[in-house]
Amino acid sequence: MPWIQLKINTTGADAETLSDALMEYGAVSVTFQDTHDNPVFEPLPGETRLWGDTDVIGLFAADADMAAVIEALAGHPLLGEGFAHKIEQLEDKDWEREWMDNFHPMRFGRRLWICPSWRPVPDAGAVNVMLDPGLAFGTGTHPTTALCLQWLDGLDLAGKTLIDFGCGSGILAIAALKLGAAGAIGIDIDPQAIQASRDNARRNGVEERLTLFLSQDKPDDLRADVVVANILAGPLRELAPLLCALPEKKGGVIGLSGILASQAEGVAAAYADAFLLDPVAEKEEWCRLTGRRRE
Repeated sequence: MPWIQLKINTTGADAETLSDALMEYGAVSVTFQDTHDNPVFEPLPGETRLWGDTDVIGLFAADADMAAVIEALAGHPLLGEGFAHKIEQLEDKDWEREWMDNFHPMRFGRRLWICPSWRPVPDAGAVNVMLDPGLAFGTGTHPTTALCLQWLDGLDLAGKTLIDFGCGSGILAIAALKLGAAGAIGIDIDPQAIQASRDNARRNGVEERLTLFLSQDKPDDLRADVVVANILAGPLRELAPLLCALPEKKGGVIGLSGILASQAEGVAAAYADAFLLDPVAEKEEWCRLTGRRRE
């Protein structure tokens, strides 16, 4: 059946409270979406991670009295009369099939293709990564992932090792392995990301060269020739001491993304002492920072 979607813009601090209110007034489900379209990772059990400007989205049955819902919400202490909201009618669809039908093979750089596992590859002679992201972030459609894939395609990875910090679906680590890396390590806080990465590595025949760790279980002495972290600007700044230590001291390189153009300067400042940084690469208001470890 069709559904009605009510979207309310709020802050991360107030999102949980408004979620409870929507459920109280008849929502069958509530989701959070970052207003700036930041990548959202599946949280750990019992954990809710939100960003500064958050849309709280309630899904209601088609016959719900939305006028009554809006009137009730207007009395909420966090909202008040005339609060900003948007109501939309959603047609009934097989949403999983809809998403699958719109996920097509994509080319990054000179030789790398990311291909949905359920579609034929467009170029059998290219470097093809067969991907089923499952519940983990990372398909190549987001500009930050595209920027990282293009960077990896331009590196000489033959015989080198890579750490993918915040591996999500495993897309970056697996791409590096298929581009010639000798080994890769994927790290994530989310067990579902670890499972998705493992499944995708098996699908691509590289599972024996990919080692996966939950972040709390990673060894303290991890090092690699190449380190890539496609997460968010805030965590990149906070994790700078850790991430700066991961590339090998001689010739180690780093790639960072999940950064809005307005955030690039602040993130670069956190890494400038340890790395000689390249010019910022930008795609659709998103940025990638890369650099080589200073001698």
